[in-house]
Amino acid sequence: MGQIKKLAGETVLYGLGSILPRFLNFLLIGVHTSVFNLAEYGIITKLFAYVAVVNVVFIFGMETAYFRYANRKEFDEQRVYNVAQTVVMGISLLLSIVFLFMTQPLSEFLLVKGHNRLIVYVILIMFIDASVAIPFARLRYQKKPKLFAYGKLVNIIIFIGLNIYLLLYSPWEASVEFVILANLIANAFFLLFFSKSLLSWRPTIDKQLTPEMVSYSYPVMLTGLIGISNEMFSRVTLEYWLPANFYQGKSNASALGVFSAAYKFAILMNLAIQAFRYAAEPFFFSNASDKKSPKLFATVNHYFVIVCCLLLLGVSTNLEFLTILLRKKEFHEGLFIVPILLLAYLFAGLYYNFSVWFKLTNKTYYGTIITIGGFIVTLVGNYLLIPVLGYYGSAIAALLCYALMALACFSLGQKYYPIPYEVRTDLTYIVLTCAAVYGINLVQIENSYLSIAFRFAMVFAFIGIVYLIERPRFRKVVA
Repeated sequence: MGQIKKLAGETVLYGLGSILPRFLNFLLIGVHTSVFNLAEYGIITKLFAYVAVVNVVFIFGMETAYFRYANRKEFDEQRVYNVAQTVVMGISLLLSIVFLFMTQPLSEFLLVKGHNRLIVYVILIMFIDASVAIPFARLRYQKKPKLFAYGKLVNIIIFIGLNIYLLLYSPWEASVEFVILANLIANAFFLLFFSKSLLSWRPTIDKQLTPEMVSYSYPVMLTGLIGISNEMFSRVTLEYWLPANFYQGKSNASALGVFSAAYKFAILMNLAIQAFRYAAEPFFFSNASDKKSPKLFATVNHYFVIVCCLLLLGVSTNLEFLTILLRKKEFHEGLFIVPILLLAYLFAGLYYNFSVWFKLTNKTYYGTIITIGGFIVTLVGNYLLIPVLGYYGSAIAALLCYALMALACFSLGQKYYPIPYEVRTDLTYIVLTCAAVYGINLVQIENSYLSIAFRFAMVFAFIGIVYLIERPRFRKVVA
């Protein structure tokens, strides 16, 4: 079980490189909600939602393909790297040029008409993100989480510093454009950070390797595209499908701002899952040939569930404390959906763990089929529930989507690549955590300090109980 201890250590380091920067970025919610109104905050969220979707196309699933083929003995890692980078750069450069010629219609489509410069900034951000995606993947393959973390931390420090200066201390009036410009300047640092790697890259088209990697990565890209669309879809459609004056006195754009602020807290779960994925993806591929890997993967998933349950409990029972980050009270009213979104992300993490079977068996097209099903659930769920329940309905749709995707992926995986997951135990932890969240939140204490102390005490008590249950096996893992 030494592999699990190593995986946990690498996850912590990748957490410094992914969770900490994103968490620091998350803290900017205090700055943004103090200078922007609900509608302006909604614009920022909407733009970054589209960036996340298009980035998936730019990268084209090549990160996963790189890990898959770099770990195969018959292929040279340097050649795999060159092929992966060539595909990503070719696709991202072509699409970026097309988008630059479409800035006017894009600004109208994104409801930011007259802000063509904003669209140019966004396109450049996406191109830089794609350019450094494979170099970052290579750091993970080479087991260099410290260097990975350093790059991410410097980037976010630049981004935060520019946000604080431009929005709070510069002589110019605060503008949404400043947030996007700060992101672009911060991302430009990556070009310097990876200058040696980028200059050493040689464009390569291999008659055997290129078609194989593209064939492998294409379904991964579609899976990622549909997956990120699942995540971003509600934030894009809420403004259109919400009936006028559903929230009395608020425009639909303002409702999107409230929903986006609530989503920020739920992203805390996603950050933890992302840190785990950075370490787990090369881990799964490098251990695939081990006969004991199915049992190892099941154990990894078990501890993953425990950590996510603790995070679900900690955030969901301390929303009162976290509201200090939302400087304007009108942002507070959507926080009741946070536990549902956190649970949805937990199931999204389970889906990622279960998906290892089709990545190792080269049946990546199953991921596309499952995520298409998930997208249909998201589409229908949002269409039916938003007009009736508002953003609460959107949160329910997200939970249904990821829970059904996890169930489908698990069921198919047990047929093609059986892994002895501890289903009963893991589900028990999830159910008990949800019950604890509900029970603790029922207790209302008027004194805010006592209320926070009570909730923290309940979380630590829960941690203590879990430790007592898991202690015998945990000792073997860390030994």
